[in-house]
Amino acid sequence: MKTIAANELKTRGVTSIEQALADGFEAMISVRGHDRYVVMDVEEYNRLRVCELEAALFETRQQIASGDFVEESVEAHVAKIRDSVK
Repeated sequence: MKTIAANELKTRGVTSIEQALADGFEAMISVRGHDRYVVMDVEEYNRLRVCELEAALFETRQQIASGDFVEESVEAHVAKIRDSVK
C-alpha cells in the first residue's frame, strides 16, 4: 500500500491521492511519521460496504435459524437500551 505524507498531501492535494491509487485500491496517509488515515476510491468503498451488509445479513439469518433472537415491543426494546446506558 502506498503511503502519502501529510505534507505531500498539503502541497500536491488530490493529485497525490490519484497517483497513489493508480497502483492499488487504497493508500495510507501518514501524519508526522505515523499512519493515520486510509483513502480509497469510491468504487472500492462501495464494494466493501456491500460486503459488510452481506455479512450482517448472513449473521442475522444464522441467528434467526438458531432461534437466537428476542421478540419484544418497541417500548420494551427502548427501555432495555435506556437501562443499559445508565
